[in-house]
Amino acid sequence: MVYVYVLFGSLFGICLILGGRVLVRHHAVRRFVRGICQRTESAGERGAVILEETRIDKPRKSPRVSAIEMQQVRSLTRDAEKAVAQSKFDDAERLYIQALTINPKAFDVQAQLAKLYLLTDRDHKAEAMYRELLQHRDDVSYFANLGLSYYRQAKYVEACHSYQDALNRDPKSPERTAALGRACIAAKRFEEAAPLLEKAVVRLNRDTTLLHLLAECYLQLGHADKAEEVYRRINRLEPYDQSVKEKISALARV
Repeated sequence: MVYVYVLFGSLFGICLILGGRVLVRHHAVRRFVRGICQRTESAGERGAVILEETRIDKPRKSPRVSAIEMQQVRSLTRDAEKAVAQSKFDDAERLYIQALTINPKAFDVQAQLAKLYLLTDRDHKAEAMYRELLQHRDDVSYFANLGLSYYRQAKYVEACHSYQDALNRDPKSPERTAALGRACIAAKRFEEAAPLLEKAVVRLNRDTTLLHLLAECYLQLGHADKAEEVYRRINRLEPYDQSVKEKISALARV
């Protein structure tokens, strides 16, 4: 029986200890919360204002501001076009850049600036701008002008790709066919160039520059008879070109 009393006494003591700890912790939490409330009330009495969290949205431009900016861009673009017409290319570039500062997404202005870079032989800048433009717009002229910027930098393989993209979008254009043919010759892709130039000269049959390229392409492919025939066509168009007559004579002896 003594052991039973001892056991129950021990259990009762343990329960008292645990209960005391819970009460202490509960009291500490309540005191902490009470302290926060008191500090909040004290701050309110001192005139402090507690702000709620708010979501801050980016302000949208009013229609009036957008209209003003659009008018500014148009005015700057017109002034730039006038500067280009007067060969004041530095002024034109500055005006186009000012317009793009106002509206960076004015793609038509970007295209005009890129064309200005082509006009002034700054082909690496034109390349960068046309590549950027093509991220936003699928325009056949952008592909063609990108091809030209590559061609002038002797990036002939890249020029072939861009000219091919332009031709895919405008397959009936003999000028785009001819441009791709020229790029293929420059890239030494003579087998690809020949049918392209053949197709182009059907429509551009008085373009002796293209005919010379076609004749050279035939020579590279070892088709002397076809080259001679093309030179005879050139001779009919330009009968006083002595170099063409010499080439015809040389090929006739082959």
